[in-house]
Amino acid sequence: MKKDSKIENKTIEFASVDNVPVAFCRPNENESNNSIAIWLPYLGGDKETGVKELQKLASHGYFALSIDPWMHGERKGNGNNEIRTLVFRDFKAYMWQILGITTMDVYRVIDWAIQSYKLGDNVVAGGLSMGGDIAIALAGIDKRVRRVSAIASSPDWNRSGMTDVMDSKKIIEQGNSTAFGKWLYDKLNPSTNIQNFSNLPFIHVELGALDTHINPIWTNNFKNKLCESYPNAEHKIEIVINEDCNHLSLIQRKSIIDKAIDFMSEKNK
Repeated sequence: MKKDSKIENKTIEFASVDNVPVAFCRPNENESNNSIAIWLPYLGGDKETGVKELQKLASHGYFALSIDPWMHGERKGNGNNEIRTLVFRDFKAYMWQILGITTMDVYRVIDWAIQSYKLGDNVVAGGLSMGGDIAIALAGIDKRVRRVSAIASSPDWNRSGMTDVMDSKKIIEQGNSTAFGKWLYDKLNPSTNIQNFSNLPFIHVELGALDTHINPIWTNNFKNKLCESYPNAEHKIEIVINEDCNHLSLIQRKSIIDKAIDFMSEKNK
């Protein structure tokens, strides 16, 4: 297959914003739509994991950026334990803080991008697995977010019955949150903060019917709650169930990632 040099030639740049490591890709001046696109990685990924997605979004005219989530990339610290090991050993204690802190970090980085590069306040956001969780939470607190595309993600941080990614028969014990993690959950968890979504963006979520790590029922319940409070939610949230996909096969499928990018760039509008 012929590669698109227009996309591949786009330069990835780096910055530190209030000690948050950022990777970004700027569109050509004649392509710019003066808007921002956020693309966020899965658990264990970093700001460079989605370089190809940043380049694609920039080719659609967006100032495209990603960050190292808390405890990821340059923010790992000096601990010996790999982040997946920590999270799945004590899910609520670590994951709720990763989701909450990273959501607020992205909020601040958007401010930086707008101020530093004279951009407008139109923002789209998306990501894989944990990255999509953060994109949905961001949409609840940042009214600049107009479109969200999440793959194998959940709007519910409290995941009853969640299984190990590599073993669908192994239930993950979620443990107890820290006090700060609970505060973040109380403020930012989308499923228990329906009021945060009164200015509802367009949301597209791709889920796997065979995914026992991220159960599609959590997103369906979120949509049902939104529809009870906001009649237009039925037409603004699209949930696609991929019958042949589990968690890993879903986030690795290029056609689904490309569809997410198209949704964010409004090519399917």
